[in-house]
Amino acid sequence: EVAAFVLGGLILGAMIPYVFSSLLIRAVGRTANTLVMEIRRQFSSNPKILSGDETPDYQRCISITAHGGLRQMVLPSIMAVVTPIIFGLIFGRYALGGFLVGALVSCAQLALYCANSGGAMDNAKKYIEEGHYGGPGSEAHAASVIGDTVGDPLKDTVGPSLDILTKLMSVIALVFASLFPITPIFMW
Repeated sequence: EVAAFVLGGLILGAMIPYVFSSLLIRAVGRTANTLVMEIRRQFSSNPKILSGDETPDYQRCISITAHGGLRQMVLPSIMAVVTPIIFGLIFGRYALGGFLVGALVSCAQLALYCANSGGAMDNAKKYIEEGHYGGPGSEAHAASVIGDTVGDPLKDTVGPSLDILTKLMSVIALVFASLFPITPIFMW
């Protein structure tokens, strides 16, 4: 009967890194979109920027990326901290152990996938820019630029963050382990 909760925890834990990764990719996209809107606004309000006669407001762009990055990380951070606590309180220690194992295994394979695929997309663009497959300006180059746009968040944001997710969830579970019941609450 406990094994069923461990297996359930394993499956639910394996889902968490994917939800976390989707939140991170969405955060990068939203912040990048806000930055693009600001850059367009600066170019349209001051045409001298394009000619090089005046400099753009770099500080505003830096502020947008810093604030956007911090603001968009609130939900993933709360999820990483609260999920093991709630899961442990409701389903107990054994299920939480399964939850952490599922998250660990899923994080490991997803982090490797994100780092490798993001790096491959980046290297494909560089390879095409060296003159292969039509070089810069070709359809292959346009496709590789789009691929690199997808690959950069995978390589630079999601991959490294999954390591932090694993460590944070494990530490939170250890810190609050004494509060968790051995068996699920609804079996008392």
